[in-house]
Amino acid sequence: MSSTHLVLHDPEGHLEAELPLDRAPHECLIKAVFGWTDDPGLAPADLQQIALLLTGAARAVAGDVRRAADLLPDEHAARALADVVLDEADRRLSGRMEGTVRCVQGRARLVRALYERLDRLVAAAPEPVSTP
Repeated sequence: MSSTHLVLHDPEGHLEAELPLDRAPHECLIKAVFGWTDDPGLAPADLQQIALLLTGAARAVAGDVRRAADLLPDEHAARALADVVLDEADRRLSGRMEGTVRCVQGRARLVRALYERLDRLVAAAPEPVSTP
C-alpha cells in the first residue's frame, strides 16, 4: 500500500518563517479563555485539546520571536528582553499539560506574552533593505 503523505524536512525552519500563523483565531480563543469566570462546563479532554492548540501556537510564536530577535544586534535591549521571555516560555512549555482551566489560561497568557514581545521586536527592527 502506498502512502499519500509527503514528509517535509526543514531543519532550518525556512517554511515556518515563510508561513506565519493566522493570529486572529488565537486572539479570539485567548479572549474566550480569559472570559471564563468559573467552570466553563467543558470536559477535561476538551480543555486538554484547547491547551494543546495553545501550546502549538506558543511554540510557533516563540519561533517567530527568535527569528525577529536574531535580526537585532546582540546588545539591543529588545533582544535581551526577548531572550528572557523565550527562556520563560521554554520553562513553561516543558511543564506537564493538563485538562484544567488553570492550565489552559496559563497557556493563553503565554501566547499573549509572546505575541506582545513579537510586536515590540517588529517595531524595534531596522527597516528591511529594499532591492531594486
